[in-house]
Amino acid sequence: MAKNTGRRRTSGGPSSKPTRKSLWFRAIRSLMIWGLALALLGGLFLAAAVTFTMRELPDFSALKSSQNGQMIVVRARDGSELVSLGPSYGKWLGYDQIPQIMKDAMISVEDRRFRDHYGVDPIGIVRSVMVRYEAGRWKQGASTITQQLARNIFLNNARTFGRKAREMVLALALERKFSKDQILELYLNKVYFGGGAYGIDAASRKFFGHPATELSTGEAAIIAGLVKAPSNYSPTADVQASIARGNVVLGTMADNGVITQSEADGTDLTKVKLAKEKGQNSVRYFTDWALPQLDMLLPETNEPIEVWTTLDPRMQEAATAAIIANAPKGAQGALVSLDNDGAVLALVGGTDYINSNYNRATSAERQPGSAWKLFVYLAALEAGYTPSDPVVDEPVTIDGWSPHNSGRKYAGQIDIRSAFAYSKNTIAAQLGNEVGFGTVASMARRFGITTPINTQPAMVLGTSEVRLIDMTRAFAAVSAGGTSVEPYGITKVTTTDGEVLYQHKSVRGQVLVPHYVAAGITDLLQSAVATGTGRAAQIGRPVAGKTGTTSSNKDGWFLGFSSGVTTGVWMGRDDAKAVPGLSGGHAPARAFADFMKVAVAKRPVEEFDTKLQLPEWQLEPDDEYLQGNPDDYYYVDENGNLVHPGSGSGDDAPIYEDGTMGPGPGPGAAMVPDYGNPPAANDDFLDRATGRAPANDPGLRPGQGLAPKIVTPPAPGATRTPAPAATRTPTPVPNY
Repeated sequence: MAKNTGRRRTSGGPSSKPTRKSLWFRAIRSLMIWGLALALLGGLFLAAAVTFTMRELPDFSALKSSQNGQMIVVRARDGSELVSLGPSYGKWLGYDQIPQIMKDAMISVEDRRFRDHYGVDPIGIVRSVMVRYEAGRWKQGASTITQQLARNIFLNNARTFGRKAREMVLALALERKFSKDQILELYLNKVYFGGGAYGIDAASRKFFGHPATELSTGEAAIIAGLVKAPSNYSPTADVQASIARGNVVLGTMADNGVITQSEADGTDLTKVKLAKEKGQNSVRYFTDWALPQLDMLLPETNEPIEVWTTLDPRMQEAATAAIIANAPKGAQGALVSLDNDGAVLALVGGTDYINSNYNRATSAERQPGSAWKLFVYLAALEAGYTPSDPVVDEPVTIDGWSPHNSGRKYAGQIDIRSAFAYSKNTIAAQLGNEVGFGTVASMARRFGITTPINTQPAMVLGTSEVRLIDMTRAFAAVSAGGTSVEPYGITKVTTTDGEVLYQHKSVRGQVLVPHYVAAGITDLLQSAVATGTGRAAQIGRPVAGKTGTTSSNKDGWFLGFSSGVTTGVWMGRDDAKAVPGLSGGHAPARAFADFMKVAVAKRPVEEFDTKLQLPEWQLEPDDEYLQGNPDDYYYVDENGNLVHPGSGSGDDAPIYEDGTMGPGPGPGAAMVPDYGNPPAANDDFLDRATGRAPANDPGLRPGQGLAPKIVTPPAPGATRTPAPAATRTPTPVPNY
């Protein structure tokens, strides 16, 4: 039986191994597959979102009738309407009614590829990113006209990726639902151009006084330039900025070929005539200051509201007339008037709001000159001086600084009242050095000065810049008997149906200085108007006030009060150049008088309370008077610790504020334990406690009325005290 043996076939070709794909190749292939899948999924999602959004969009007629912005009616204190702010819409212009030059200008500057994209411009996005990379910051936007339209109608201006994504979806949907001409028509009739004007017709009427159908090339360029930043390029806010921006638009139009370069060069924007706005000159300074406060007073709302203010129309008109009539030629003027509770009765920030809306009453910082002496004399009165105390008006040098009086004349021995009334600079310098320049700065802060204050000796003459509203607030606090006053302009906010959204609540002011200090400074202020530099401010009833004039007549001030109304006036040039003849006692004082005659005409005459009722501790015999108020004295021990009366028991060592006891350096100010009737103090203790120095003390300065010609200021950080009473002539306390 034959055995069948099989043979296994082998391949006759060469052997080969399977090629392994590299890990890198597989990763790239997977990435491409997943990327394509995600892109496809994203595209499907975007298409679905755009389709759904397009179906939900209102039709063209509904979009035409929709409006943007919040209507705000501003009312005076008597309920009359001062101004209506918010959206202003002109006549709706169809696409064929809009001048071609206006359409070309807007497309050139806002979206030169408007006719070529589908609502979102990828090329514009890439270009914006490249500019961002080269400049290091975003300098060029990529929003198309369609995107801007979507944002203006449906969204807000929040800078978030979510809002940007919705904006793109809406833009794509708008492009699918409406034609390019319809989109441009909607845009030009609804875009915001500033000043409350929505649409080119409202802007044309506002800025040029005629319909948009009559726009010239120059006017169209100015309007097209406003979209980027309406508040910055508005012709009514900054003419030069609007012209510069308009020239940029003309250059862009020439680059895009819609006008020739010769046409661009031949368009003189300085010859474009602007329309004169009416009925806003005296009110808009006030509304510009008051209305931004709504952001803090109200929750976010877009519903129409009515804002009831403190402004008195009769007083506002008088304030405007007083500034215009008295401001020197080429100079500006500002006025703020406050009621006794801080309500702003009138506010004028310049001679003409249309030509310049810069608010000099609330924003400008200028040197107050001698009006600053209010704080010098307040500090001196609080330190123990009285209006009748004698002082010597003579040349003086403080740390190398030698102030001089107007006319370089010196009166010799006079009293505090006369020194203030005639604004003697040498006396203010001596008093400031006596009480301490830091003390004067602290007093100014206490009375509401918010700008930086220097503490160099010359500060007593008003070298620190201040705002008019702050200075007026300080004088109002004096009128209120030394109690703080907070200016406010809004009393309540309601809906158009009368629902109260906000109601102002009066807050009792803080006591800033004792009553006798307020009485004393009122005495001085009244004398300055009755017999001193402020005589031009007299109005036939009691007035207290102070003039202020800076070097080279750059600034003139008058601030004062009568019958519960406090008013501050400033005049000068915006460029801080000298104004020939300007001084606080002339034009500003006359403007004050012209206004106040109207402001207080219907108020009863009020006599000032200038009766000095000094505290009992200031009326003790001389030895006790020197010690001041026994509840207030303190001294600094040899370890640098502040020592003042306290309570405690146990050891004789001082008790520190953190509860630990001496002797030796402590972590805080030491407090002397109270053991009932303490033993008699030695002379050294009394010298330190009262600020007296031994007769041979080289740092001793003569007191009031005996000021030397050269005065050395105390070392920084040293404790300052009033002039020792022994060097003054004791006088009975009169009734002022």
